[in-house]
Amino acid sequence: MVREKSRLTVVGIGADGWSGLSEQAQALVLGADVVLGAPRQLSYLPDDVAREPWPSPLLPGLDAFLAEHEGQRICVLASGDPFLSGVGTTLVAHGYEVDAFPALSSVTLARARLGWSAEETEVVTIVGRSSARVARVLAPRRRVLVLGADATALRSLLTVRGYGESELFALENLGGPEERITDGWAGEPGPLTVFALECAGPALPLIGIPDDVYAHDGQLTKRDLRVSALSRLAPSPGELLWDVGAGAGSVGIEWSRLHGLNRAVAIERDPERAERIGRNAVDLGVPELEVVTGEAPEALSALPAPDAVFIGGGVTVPGVLETCVATGARVVAHGVTVEAEQVLARAYAEHGGELVRIGVERAAPLGGFTGWSPARVVTQWSSR
Repeated sequence: MVREKSRLTVVGIGADGWSGLSEQAQALVLGADVVLGAPRQLSYLPDDVAREPWPSPLLPGLDAFLAEHEGQRICVLASGDPFLSGVGTTLVAHGYEVDAFPALSSVTLARARLGWSAEETEVVTIVGRSSARVARVLAPRRRVLVLGADATALRSLLTVRGYGESELFALENLGGPEERITDGWAGEPGPLTVFALECAGPALPLIGIPDDVYAHDGQLTKRDLRVSALSRLAPSPGELLWDVGAGAGSVGIEWSRLHGLNRAVAIERDPERAERIGRNAVDLGVPELEVVTGEAPEALSALPAPDAVFIGGGVTVPGVLETCVATGARVVAHGVTVEAEQVLARAYAEHGGELVRIGVERAAPLGGFTGWSPARVVTQWSSR
Protein backbone atom coordinates (compact mmCIF):
# COMPACT_ATOMS: atom_id res chain seq x y z
CA MET A 1 0.00 0.00 0.00
CA VAL A 2 1.30 3.48 -0.87
CA ARG A 3 0.93 5.75 2.14
CA GLU A 4 0.18 9.45 2.04
CA LYS A 5 3.40 11.38 2.49
CA SER A 6 3.86 14.21 4.96
CA ARG A 7 6.43 16.95 4.58
CA LEU A 8 8.69 17.47 7.57
CA THR A 9 11.62 19.83 8.02
CA VAL A 10 14.67 17.98 9.33
CA VAL A 11 17.48 20.08 10.77
CA GLY A 12 20.85 18.60 11.66
CA ILE A 13 22.38 19.80 14.91
CA GLY A 14 25.83 18.97 16.21
CA ALA A 15 27.50 18.83 19.61
CA ASP A 16 28.07 22.59 19.34
CA GLY A 17 24.33 23.01 19.86
CA TRP A 18 22.25 26.08 19.00
CA SER A 19 25.23 28.33 18.30
CA GLY A 20 26.48 25.93 15.67
CA LEU A 21 23.32 26.23 13.54
CA SER A 22 23.29 28.52 10.55
CA GLU A 23 20.89 31.46 10.50
CA GLN A 24 18.69 29.55 8.06
CA ALA A 25 18.56 26.48 10.32
CA GLN A 26 17.80 28.61 13.38
CA ALA A 27 14.99 30.34 11.50
CA LEU A 28 13.47 26.99 10.55
CA VAL A 29 13.49 25.85 14.16
CA LEU A 30 12.08 29.13 15.48
CA GLY A 31 9.40 29.17 12.79
CA ALA A 32 8.10 25.69 13.64
CA ASP A 33 4.95 25.16 15.65
CA VAL A 34 6.59 22.22 17.39
CA VAL A 35 10.07 20.66 17.32
CA LEU A 36 10.65 16.92 17.68
CA GLY A 37 13.94 15.47 18.84
CA ALA A 38 15.90 13.51 21.39
CA PRO A 39 16.10 15.07 24.88
CA ARG A 40 19.77 15.98 24.40
CA GLN A 41 19.04 17.78 21.12
CA LEU A 42 16.00 19.58 22.52
CA SER A 43 18.07 20.86 25.44
CA TYR A 44 20.13 22.97 23.00
CA LEU A 45 17.09 25.07 21.98
CA PRO A 46 16.01 28.46 23.35
CA ASP A 47 13.49 28.19 26.18
CA ASP A 48 10.58 29.62 24.19
CA VAL A 49 10.65 26.94 21.48
CA ALA A 50 7.77 24.45 21.70
CA ARG A 51 9.23 20.97 21.80
CA GLU A 52 8.29 17.32 22.14
CA PRO A 53 10.49 14.23 22.59
CA TRP A 54 10.27 11.46 20.05
CA PRO A 55 7.25 9.21 20.58
CA SER A 56 8.08 5.71 21.75
CA PRO A 57 7.86 3.55 19.79
CA LEU A 58 8.73 5.86 16.92
CA LEU A 59 6.33 4.12 14.57
CA PRO A 60 3.33 4.22 14.71
CA GLY A 61 3.77 6.89 17.38
CA LEU A 62 4.86 9.43 14.77
CA ASP A 63 1.72 8.82 12.70
CA ALA A 64 -0.42 9.60 15.73
CA PHE A 65 1.65 12.70 16.54
CA LEU A 66 1.28 14.06 13.00
CA ALA A 67 -2.45 13.42 13.05
CA GLU A 68 -2.70 15.35 16.31
CA HIS A 69 -0.70 18.28 14.85
CA GLU A 70 -2.20 18.24 11.37
CA GLY A 71 -1.60 21.49 9.48
CA GLN A 72 1.15 22.64 11.81
CA ARG A 73 4.78 23.27 10.89
CA ILE A 74 6.87 20.47 12.38
CA CYS A 75 10.64 20.51 12.63
CA VAL A 76 12.65 17.39 13.42
CA LEU A 77 16.13 17.57 14.94
CA ALA A 78 18.77 15.08 13.78
CA SER A 79 22.36 14.47 14.79
CA GLY A 80 24.62 16.09 12.19
CA ASP A 81 23.75 14.66 8.79
CA PRO A 82 20.17 13.26 8.94
CA PHE A 83 21.00 10.74 6.22
CA LEU A 84 24.12 9.28 7.83
CA SER A 85 22.67 6.55 10.02
CA GLY A 86 20.18 9.20 11.04
CA VAL A 87 16.50 9.86 11.45
CA GLY A 88 16.21 11.26 7.92
CA THR A 89 16.87 7.81 6.49
CA THR A 90 14.26 6.27 8.78
CA LEU A 91 11.60 8.83 7.89
CA VAL A 92 12.08 8.50 4.13
CA ALA A 93 12.15 4.69 4.36
CA HIS A 94 8.73 4.81 6.03
CA GLY A 95 7.13 7.04 3.44
CA TYR A 96 7.60 10.54 4.83
CA GLU A 97 8.66 13.37 2.58
CA VAL A 98 11.27 15.62 4.16
CA ASP A 99 13.18 18.84 3.57
CA ALA A 100 16.60 18.28 5.09
CA PHE A 101 19.16 20.82 6.28
CA PRO A 102 22.22 18.88 7.42
CA ALA A 103 24.97 19.97 9.76
CA LEU A 104 28.51 18.64 9.55
CA SER A 105 28.43 14.91 10.15
CA SER A 106 30.51 13.14 12.77
CA VAL A 107 32.27 11.32 9.93
CA THR A 108 33.31 14.59 8.27
CA LEU A 109 34.55 16.00 11.56
CA ALA A 110 36.43 12.80 12.45
CA ARG A 111 38.21 12.70 9.10
CA ALA A 112 39.13 16.36 9.47
CA ARG A 113 40.64 15.78 12.91
CA LEU A 114 42.62 12.77 11.74
CA GLY A 115 43.59 14.02 8.29
CA TRP A 116 41.96 11.02 6.62
CA SER A 117 40.56 11.40 3.12
CA ALA A 118 37.11 10.15 2.21
CA GLU A 119 38.61 7.87 -0.45
CA GLU A 120 40.76 5.95 2.03
CA THR A 121 38.25 5.72 4.87
CA GLU A 122 35.68 2.96 5.37
CA VAL A 123 32.66 3.88 7.47
CA VAL A 124 30.77 1.19 9.38
CA THR A 125 27.62 2.00 11.31
CA ILE A 126 26.45 -0.31 14.04
CA VAL A 127 23.73 1.98 15.36
CA GLY A 128 21.06 -0.51 16.35
CA ARG A 129 23.05 -3.31 14.74
CA SER A 130 25.56 -5.97 15.67
CA SER A 131 29.17 -4.94 16.30
CA ALA A 132 30.11 -8.03 14.27
CA ARG A 133 29.63 -5.90 11.13
CA VAL A 134 33.09 -4.43 11.76
CA ALA A 135 34.72 -7.80 11.02
CA ARG A 136 33.80 -7.55 7.32
CA VAL A 137 36.05 -4.54 6.74
CA LEU A 138 39.10 -5.57 8.75
CA ALA A 139 42.21 -5.66 6.58
CA PRO A 140 45.85 -4.69 7.13
CA ARG A 141 46.52 -0.93 6.91
CA ARG A 142 42.87 -0.11 6.39
CA ARG A 143 41.37 3.00 8.00
CA VAL A 144 37.90 2.57 9.48
CA LEU A 145 35.45 4.84 11.29
CA VAL A 146 32.92 3.01 13.47
CA LEU A 147 29.65 4.74 14.43
CA GLY A 148 27.51 3.69 17.36
CA ALA A 149 29.94 1.17 18.84
CA ASP A 150 30.04 -0.05 22.40
CA ALA A 151 33.66 0.29 23.46
CA THR A 152 33.87 -3.05 25.25
CA ALA A 153 32.26 -5.00 22.41
CA LEU A 154 34.46 -3.33 19.79
CA ARG A 155 37.66 -3.98 21.71
CA SER A 156 36.70 -7.61 22.24
CA LEU A 157 35.93 -8.10 18.54
CA LEU A 158 39.25 -6.61 17.45
CA THR A 159 41.18 -8.76 19.91
CA VAL A 160 39.41 -11.98 18.91
CA ARG A 161 39.96 -11.25 15.19
CA GLY A 162 43.69 -10.72 15.71
CA TYR A 163 43.55 -6.92 15.43
CA GLY A 164 44.56 -6.18 19.00
CA GLU A 165 47.68 -4.33 17.83
CA SER A 166 45.65 -1.84 15.78
CA GLU A 167 45.59 1.85 16.68
CA LEU A 168 42.20 2.75 18.08
CA PHE A 169 41.09 6.31 18.79
CA ALA A 170 37.94 7.53 20.54
CA LEU A 171 36.71 10.88 19.19
CA GLU A 172 34.15 12.27 21.64
CA ASN A 173 31.71 15.18 21.28
CA LEU A 174 33.09 16.23 17.90
CA GLY A 175 32.49 19.91 17.19
CA GLY A 176 31.39 20.64 20.72
CA PRO A 177 33.09 22.44 23.63
CA GLU A 178 33.93 19.11 25.31
CA GLU A 179 35.52 17.55 22.23
CA ARG A 180 38.47 15.28 22.91
CA ILE A 181 40.45 12.48 21.24
CA THR A 182 41.72 9.68 23.47
CA ASP A 183 43.13 6.17 23.29
CA GLY A 184 40.24 3.96 22.24
CA TRP A 185 41.70 0.95 24.07
CA ALA A 186 41.33 2.64 27.46
CA GLY A 187 38.53 4.18 29.47
CA GLU A 188 34.80 4.35 28.76
CA PRO A 189 34.01 7.03 26.17
CA GLY A 190 30.64 8.77 26.24
CA PRO A 191 27.66 8.14 23.96
CA LEU A 192 28.69 10.74 21.33
CA THR A 193 31.83 8.87 20.27
CA VAL A 194 33.22 7.88 16.89
CA PHE A 195 35.91 5.21 16.94
CA ALA A 196 38.76 5.44 14.44
CA LEU A 197 40.75 2.34 13.60
CA GLU A 198 44.06 1.96 11.80
CA CYS A 199 44.07 -1.76 11.18
CA ALA A 200 46.96 -4.07 11.96
CA GLY A 201 46.16 -7.76 11.74
CA PRO A 202 45.82 -10.80 9.49
CA ALA A 203 44.49 -10.49 5.95
CA LEU A 204 41.31 -12.35 5.01
CA PRO A 205 39.92 -12.19 1.46
CA LEU A 206 36.37 -11.04 0.83
CA ILE A 207 35.84 -14.19 -1.26
CA GLY A 208 37.82 -17.38 -1.52
CA ILE A 209 38.18 -17.63 2.24
CA PRO A 210 40.23 -20.71 3.25
CA ASP A 211 37.99 -23.68 4.00
CA ASP A 212 39.34 -24.13 7.52
CA VAL A 213 38.05 -20.69 8.55
CA TYR A 214 34.49 -22.02 8.35
CA ALA A 215 32.92 -24.22 11.01
CA HIS A 216 31.39 -27.13 9.09
CA ASP A 217 30.61 -30.85 9.17
CA GLY A 218 31.93 -31.55 5.67
CA GLN A 219 28.98 -29.94 3.89
CA LEU A 220 30.91 -26.97 2.54
CA THR A 221 31.30 -25.57 -0.96
CA LYS A 222 35.07 -25.70 -1.20
CA ARG A 223 37.15 -22.64 -1.93
CA ASP A 224 37.87 -23.16 -5.65
CA LEU A 225 34.28 -24.15 -6.42
CA ARG A 226 32.97 -21.27 -4.32
CA VAL A 227 34.95 -18.70 -6.30
CA SER A 228 33.80 -20.27 -9.58
CA ALA A 229 30.17 -20.12 -8.46
CA LEU A 230 30.42 -16.51 -7.26
CA SER A 231 31.99 -15.38 -10.53
CA ARG A 232 28.93 -16.70 -12.38
CA LEU A 233 26.46 -15.43 -9.79
CA ALA A 234 27.95 -12.00 -10.63
CA PRO A 235 26.99 -10.05 -7.48
CA SER A 236 26.31 -6.33 -7.72
CA PRO A 237 25.81 -3.96 -4.76
CA GLY A 238 22.39 -4.22 -3.14
CA GLU A 239 21.38 -7.53 -4.70
CA LEU A 240 19.75 -10.47 -2.92
CA LEU A 241 20.99 -14.08 -3.10
CA TRP A 242 19.21 -17.29 -2.18
CA ASP A 243 21.77 -19.86 -0.98
CA VAL A 244 19.75 -23.07 -1.25
CA GLY A 245 21.01 -26.14 0.60
CA ALA A 246 23.51 -23.81 2.21
CA GLY A 247 25.54 -26.31 4.27
CA ALA A 248 28.02 -24.03 6.06
CA GLY A 249 26.68 -20.89 4.36
CA SER A 250 29.95 -20.05 2.62
CA VAL A 251 28.49 -18.82 -0.69
CA GLY A 252 25.90 -16.57 0.95
CA ILE A 253 28.48 -15.25 3.41
CA GLU A 254 31.01 -14.35 0.73
CA TRP A 255 28.31 -12.82 -1.47
CA SER A 256 27.44 -10.58 1.50
CA ARG A 257 31.07 -9.73 2.27
CA LEU A 258 31.62 -8.30 -1.21
CA HIS A 259 29.57 -5.18 -0.47
CA GLY A 260 27.85 -3.77 2.60
CA LEU A 261 24.51 -3.49 0.74
CA ASN A 262 24.46 -7.10 -0.45
CA ARG A 263 21.89 -9.39 1.16
CA ALA A 264 21.60 -13.16 1.34
CA VAL A 265 19.18 -15.76 2.63
CA ALA A 266 20.62 -19.18 3.49
CA ILE A 267 18.10 -22.00 3.27
CA GLU A 268 19.11 -25.17 5.11
CA ARG A 269 16.92 -28.06 6.21
CA ASP A 270 19.21 -29.34 8.98
CA PRO A 271 18.73 -27.28 12.20
CA GLU A 272 22.27 -27.91 13.45
CA ARG A 273 23.76 -26.71 10.16
CA ALA A 274 21.41 -23.74 10.11
CA GLU A 275 22.61 -22.69 13.56
CA ARG A 276 26.21 -23.10 12.40
CA ILE A 277 25.58 -20.87 9.39
CA GLY A 278 24.49 -18.10 11.75
CA ARG A 279 27.71 -18.43 13.74
CA ASN A 280 29.84 -18.36 10.59
CA ALA A 281 28.02 -15.25 9.39
CA VAL A 282 28.69 -13.41 12.65
CA ASP A 283 32.34 -14.50 12.74
CA LEU A 284 32.92 -13.24 9.19
CA GLY A 285 31.22 -9.88 9.62
CA VAL A 286 27.82 -10.34 7.96
CA PRO A 287 25.43 -10.87 10.91
CA GLU A 288 22.44 -9.68 8.87
CA LEU A 289 22.56 -12.81 6.70
CA GLU A 290 19.14 -14.43 7.13
CA VAL A 291 18.99 -18.14 7.88
CA VAL A 292 15.83 -20.07 7.04
CA THR A 293 15.52 -23.57 8.46
CA GLY A 294 13.36 -25.57 6.11
CA GLU A 295 13.10 -27.84 3.11
CA ALA A 296 13.24 -26.46 -0.42
CA PRO A 297 11.23 -25.85 -2.50
CA GLU A 298 8.52 -25.28 0.16
CA ALA A 299 10.77 -22.97 2.20
CA LEU A 300 11.30 -20.72 -0.81
CA SER A 301 7.69 -19.66 -1.30
CA ALA A 302 7.65 -16.87 1.31
CA LEU A 303 11.05 -15.37 0.45
CA PRO A 304 11.53 -12.05 -1.36
CA ALA A 305 12.41 -12.39 -5.04
CA PRO A 306 16.15 -12.97 -5.54
CA ASP A 307 18.59 -11.48 -8.02
CA ALA A 308 20.67 -14.65 -7.97
CA VAL A 309 20.33 -18.20 -6.66
CA PHE A 310 22.98 -20.74 -5.71
CA ILE A 311 21.91 -24.35 -5.29
CA GLY A 312 24.63 -26.15 -3.40
CA GLY A 313 22.49 -29.03 -2.21
CA GLY A 314 19.16 -30.58 -3.10
CA VAL A 315 19.31 -30.15 -6.86
CA THR A 316 17.70 -33.60 -7.32
CA VAL A 317 14.76 -32.76 -5.04
CA PRO A 318 11.68 -32.39 -7.27
CA GLY A 319 10.77 -28.76 -7.87
CA VAL A 320 13.90 -27.13 -6.42
CA LEU A 321 15.68 -26.25 -9.66
CA GLU A 322 12.42 -25.44 -11.45
CA THR A 323 11.32 -23.07 -8.67
CA CYS A 324 14.66 -21.27 -8.70
CA VAL A 325 14.75 -20.91 -12.49
CA ALA A 326 11.17 -19.60 -12.48
CA THR A 327 12.26 -16.59 -10.39
CA GLY A 328 14.07 -15.19 -13.44
CA ALA A 329 17.20 -14.75 -11.34
CA ARG A 330 20.72 -15.81 -12.28
CA VAL A 331 21.07 -19.43 -11.18
CA VAL A 332 24.17 -21.47 -10.44
CA ALA A 333 23.76 -25.10 -9.36
CA HIS A 334 26.27 -27.76 -8.32
CA GLY A 335 25.94 -31.53 -8.44
CA VAL A 336 28.30 -34.38 -7.56
CA THR A 337 26.18 -37.45 -8.33
CA VAL A 338 25.16 -38.99 -11.65
CA GLU A 339 21.54 -38.19 -10.83
CA ALA A 340 22.34 -34.54 -10.11
CA GLU A 341 24.38 -34.33 -13.31
CA GLN A 342 21.39 -35.59 -15.29
CA VAL A 343 19.18 -32.86 -13.78
CA LEU A 344 21.73 -30.20 -14.70
CA ALA A 345 22.17 -31.58 -18.20
CA ARG A 346 18.40 -31.29 -18.75
CA ALA A 347 18.47 -27.72 -17.46
CA TYR A 348 21.25 -26.93 -19.93
CA ALA A 349 19.24 -28.47 -22.78
CA GLU A 350 16.09 -26.54 -21.84
CA HIS A 351 17.49 -23.18 -20.76
CA GLY A 352 20.96 -22.91 -22.26
CA GLY A 353 23.57 -21.16 -20.18
CA GLU A 354 26.84 -22.91 -19.31
CA LEU A 355 27.52 -26.49 -18.24
CA VAL A 356 31.00 -27.35 -16.97
CA ARG A 357 32.68 -30.09 -14.95
CA ILE A 358 35.24 -28.91 -12.43
CA GLY A 359 37.96 -31.18 -11.10
CA VAL A 360 40.46 -29.95 -8.53
CA GLU A 361 43.64 -31.78 -7.53
CA ARG A 362 45.84 -30.77 -4.64
CA ALA A 363 49.44 -31.66 -3.94
CA ALA A 364 49.82 -33.97 -0.94
CA PRO A 365 52.50 -36.23 0.56
CA LEU A 366 52.81 -39.59 -1.21
CA GLY A 367 55.34 -41.82 0.48
CA GLY A 368 58.53 -39.82 0.50
CA PHE A 369 57.37 -37.75 -2.44
CA THR A 370 54.51 -35.43 -3.42
CA GLY A 371 51.55 -36.55 -5.49
CA TRP A 372 48.22 -35.22 -6.66
CA SER A 373 45.13 -35.92 -4.57
CA PRO A 374 41.93 -35.43 -6.64
CA ALA A 375 38.73 -34.06 -5.10
CA ARG A 376 35.32 -35.21 -6.24
CA VAL A 377 34.44 -33.77 -9.67
CA VAL A 378 31.58 -31.26 -9.55
CA THR A 379 29.17 -30.47 -12.37
CA GLN A 380 28.18 -26.82 -12.51
CA TRP A 381 25.28 -25.35 -14.45
CA SER A 382 24.77 -21.60 -14.68
CA SER A 383 21.73 -20.12 -16.35
CA ARG A 384 23.42 -17.05 -17.87
